[in-house]
Amino acid sequence: MNSRWLRRFTATTGDGPLLVCFPHAGGSAAGYVPLARALPAEFDVVSVQYPGRQDRYAEAPFTTLAPLVEAVAGELAHELARVPERPYALFGHSMGALVAFETARLLVQNGLPVPQRLFLSGRGGPLCRTGDEGEPWDDADVLADLHRLGGTDQTMLDDPDLLEMVLPALRADYRAVATYEWTGGEPLAVPVTTLIGDQDPMVTVQEARTWGEFTRGDFGLKVFPGGHFYLTDQIGEVAATVREGLLAGAVAS
Repeated sequence: MNSRWLRRFTATTGDGPLLVCFPHAGGSAAGYVPLARALPAEFDVVSVQYPGRQDRYAEAPFTTLAPLVEAVAGELAHELARVPERPYALFGHSMGALVAFETARLLVQNGLPVPQRLFLSGRGGPLCRTGDEGEPWDDADVLADLHRLGGTDQTMLDDPDLLEMVLPALRADYRAVATYEWTGGEPLAVPVTTLIGDQDPMVTVQEARTWGEFTRGDFGLKVFPGGHFYLTDQIGEVAATVREGLLAGAVAS
């Protein structure tokens, strides 16, 4: 794709719904390769590449969510304008759930087409306190949290050279989440599916359920075996949930 922000990892572009995926803190667009490959070929799956990692390593990462959301929403507005009748959905995990939710709000506020569905994973609603809010964490806190949550190659955390490469983005992402504040607003008229691991140390199933308070549309909760990064082991079931949610939206429309 000719975009600084969006990456497509499939060989062909499906003519079905567009699914835009938002990475977790410290994550990159490549983290959604397994999901893109597990979904049916007719889905067009793209991932957001935040600055400060992989092919955007030389760019300064955002340290607050609002300008990141504005930049992504602006990029998606251009993408949606190319095929205005095409349905689309957003999928975000952990920090990505907040970015996806706020991006959807901004797109709707700007009069752009409403997403067919939001898939919000590994995080409670905007009012939930998950332990990463308040004063920005220092590097030791960030690394301790990565060990606690798992999902990151733990050998990487013990390699000083690799850490030097990934810490700037991690540090920025944790700061962005720590300083996020819910600014209020009406619930979205967008169906929401929340996904959560039943052993997630960061968010409980009940906290994940609070996303239902932020939509006037259909709401569903899917609980999977596993921790914060349950997606790694449950990718087939996650893909089935996305497929079911998008097909349900297509029938409803």
